[in-house]
Amino acid sequence: MACMLAGCGSSGGGNAAASHGAAAAVQASNGTEQVIAATQSRLRGAPDDVHALDTLAAAYLQRVRETGDPSYYAKADELLTSALRLAPQDGDATLLSGMLALARHHFADALQWGRRAAALDAHGAGPLGVVTDALVELGRYDEAVVSVQQMVDLRPDLASYSRVSYLRELHGDVDGAITAMRLAVGAGGAVAENVAYVEVLLGNLFFNRGDPTAAEEQYSAALRDDPGYVHATAALARVRAAQGRWADAIAMYRSAVSVYPLAQYVIALGDVQAASGDAQGAAQQYDLAAVEQQLLSSSGGVDVDQELALFDADHRRNLDDALAAAQRAMRDRPSVQSADVLAWTLFQRGDAPAALDASRAAHRLGTRDALLFFHTGMIEAALGMRAQARGDLQTALAINPYFSVLQGAVARSTLEGLSP
Repeated sequence: MACMLAGCGSSGGGNAAASHGAAAAVQASNGTEQVIAATQSRLRGAPDDVHALDTLAAAYLQRVRETGDPSYYAKADELLTSALRLAPQDGDATLLSGMLALARHHFADALQWGRRAAALDAHGAGPLGVVTDALVELGRYDEAVVSVQQMVDLRPDLASYSRVSYLRELHGDVDGAITAMRLAVGAGGAVAENVAYVEVLLGNLFFNRGDPTAAEEQYSAALRDDPGYVHATAALARVRAAQGRWADAIAMYRSAVSVYPLAQYVIALGDVQAASGDAQGAAQQYDLAAVEQQLLSSSGGVDVDQELALFDADHRRNLDDALAAAQRAMRDRPSVQSADVLAWTLFQRGDAPAALDASRAAHRLGTRDALLFFHTGMIEAALGMRAQARGDLQTALAINPYFSVLQGAVARSTLEGLSP
């Protein structure tokens, strides 16, 4: 399942937020570090320059995209607070505050900022992107559909088409999602990274429907458009893992992690090592991923409850803490993903009846995600619902037999044990 939000973690998406004002200037520049140095110099001479404050905050948010360093979030927050104190109606600072809240997974706050930004810029598409992303993660899908339609009507571009794609994917329309993402790729962006980003998302749609060959074509295109693009490298590593080419997958994941130590890539590296028989190496990666998740929370102020709960449930670590985190995620971020994470965590703790209720909520949009069907099938198998379990596990493997290097084997072995 693709994720629209930077740092979402579970599937490697990023935020397709529309460029606007200061953020657009940073994206169109030749180098974020140069923008930071020049703007810092400007602020030393004019500390109350609101435009400079906005530009530096946008550059810090871009640096997180480039490096994965969450400490930039606090720096951006301080700058935006100063800008809004000096100019409470500043549209750039308001929109950037919404983008920062999205990146931190503070979705209720992001919705408020997005709506404030929309009130300040009635004809801007950027604020509607923030509103749409927040509504999706808050599980308010009907409202998100209305918001993204308004966004497309105002500006049919990479940012709006990619959001249309995600909402179609969530509602089970994978063909429609691919069509919309192709439009996003065709629309292009201000810099090569923009296009590479949506090419990776398009590749993910193909991979998630069980077509790693088509996925690889898109990931390779992303690397042609933006050589060294780390998210394309990690995506190709997933293809190599699906092909059973463990050494190649491990090398690619190591390359990605060395540039951008995103927890989901560290976890994926550990899973490939585990699948290849290197239990010790896998354990080291899992320990590192746990530390990185905590760093996101402590240094960047990012809410990682959903991601941490899924990681712990998948690897049967700290299950009491995982359940508490999953319950908080369901409270603060009541999406279909949070319902699925809660279901899986409850199952791993041995409460299959409660897990089944949560799993049914995760299917409420008709999402065609192999992982959702795998989780439901495993829960049903534990409850003795043999026919239903067979159907859901068969569906998971039919959608994408490569959905997990670890859980795919579990799905197949469980299905064999359920044979009539």
